[in-house]
Amino acid sequence: MLIYVSSTVSGYINELAELVRAFFPGVTVKIANGDFNELSSNDLVFKCHHTRKEDNIIEVTVEFFAGSEQKGKFHKPCQVDQGLSKFEQRRIIKNCIKLLLYDVLENLTGRNLEWGSLTGIRPTKIVHSLMDEGFEEERILNILHDDYRVSSEKARLLIDIAKVQRPFFEENHPERISVYINIPICTTKCLFCSFPSTIIDRCDHLIDDYIMALEKEMKAMSQVAMEKGIEVETVYIGGGTPTSLNIFQLEKVLTAIQKYWGFQNWKEYTVEGGRPDTMDKEKLGLLKDYNVTRISINPQTMNNRTLEAIGRDHRSEEIVHCFNMAREIGFDSINMDVIVGLPGEGIKEANHTMEVIKGLFPDNFTVHTLAVKRASRLKDSLDDFKFPSTEVAADMMNIFYQGAISMGMRPYYLYRQKYMLGNMENIGFAIPSKESIYNMQIMEDQQTIWAFGAAAISKFCYPSEGRIERAPNVKNIDEYIKRVDEMIERKMKLTF
Repeated sequence: MLIYVSSTVSGYINELAELVRAFFPGVTVKIANGDFNELSSNDLVFKCHHTRKEDNIIEVTVEFFAGSEQKGKFHKPCQVDQGLSKFEQRRIIKNCIKLLLYDVLENLTGRNLEWGSLTGIRPTKIVHSLMDEGFEEERILNILHDDYRVSSEKARLLIDIAKVQRPFFEENHPERISVYINIPICTTKCLFCSFPSTIIDRCDHLIDDYIMALEKEMKAMSQVAMEKGIEVETVYIGGGTPTSLNIFQLEKVLTAIQKYWGFQNWKEYTVEGGRPDTMDKEKLGLLKDYNVTRISINPQTMNNRTLEAIGRDHRSEEIVHCFNMAREIGFDSINMDVIVGLPGEGIKEANHTMEVIKGLFPDNFTVHTLAVKRASRLKDSLDDFKFPSTEVAADMMNIFYQGAISMGMRPYYLYRQKYMLGNMENIGFAIPSKESIYNMQIMEDQQTIWAFGAAAISKFCYPSEGRIERAPNVKNIDEYIKRVDEMIERKMKLTF
């Protein structure tokens, strides 16, 4: 069976296709331009379009076909003020069509989705926007249900997260930014990973030149920051796995960051350690000496069989050892990541992972849902693995959710991705006062992020205008080294 989706307005056709995929996991959904030749009787077609009925009334329509036979035609009136900008009119029409399509799909399949018609990455933005307009919580809950079909549980979750975040955002001002440093290098490539990272054995000869280029990029932009009175609030070193660097290379990076950005007024300094096999007492001590305040030690799972299957060169016992070592050195803000839906895992494995993590008692706990991306090795070998059903994945998520709550944590940021198992979400938990400021700022697009290194993407945020400008760096390490001056120029164009 194939499913085709078409729309008279191409700007949001991908979102319509994503919504259909959520109702038909595992089925190929194609975007069509209206030509439906050689349809089989098993194929489904959804045609979405709209017409203006009156000055401020648009009628949206969804037609449903099984093969070439029309099975239904559904209409919904939608109020669209012609005085609004064209962008805003398109947004309203898009949401009306998505809502009607959702209702058609729900009726057709007998299923409902906890996230309703929402397909975007940052659903919390809707709540922040409504709160900015002065809406009370009860009204926001109703809007999330009536306009987007979001379940009461997910709607309440969004409101709770927004309430945690807003005090942090109230302190924002245009001259305060965060800095992201990308080290796109790993010791091995995980089965599920889609990030543009390079195995260290393949790029070892480039690392010193990469650090020099990174320092050049930071130096140029630090001068801009001084001229414009820009302050740094948080610094985040990510990747890849930054601790894949040897201790001398890592110290070069830390020294450059200290030299060009200082650390007197930083509220947070994070290093994404990730794999325990890349960290030892010497490296952890180095991070502490350079005033790093927060680190990540990410198990993904505490089941050794799964770790081997996904390409991690370590065992769960090493994770425990590394965590305890970090505590002994004095780190009092440690994050741990897990992934729901890893191949071969189910309720038993989730319970085991959660029990081990509860014994360690991290300060942050981030629960990701497996997303099968095109750039991952997993995409080409799906038939080789067994994955939990949507229902089991939801139960696994609940195990981690309840485990986080039992540790005294609360949810503080959330985002979603395409191709996520069970149409679920990624959610970060933290002990109150241990929330990652950087994570909240970047996920809600509330603060400008200057990003340095290969594959890093700077974001220049203008929240009052609802506008974001991006300045991506090239992904390839060798290309980045050669074109670092161009990367600097891209940022400067958006800074002045």
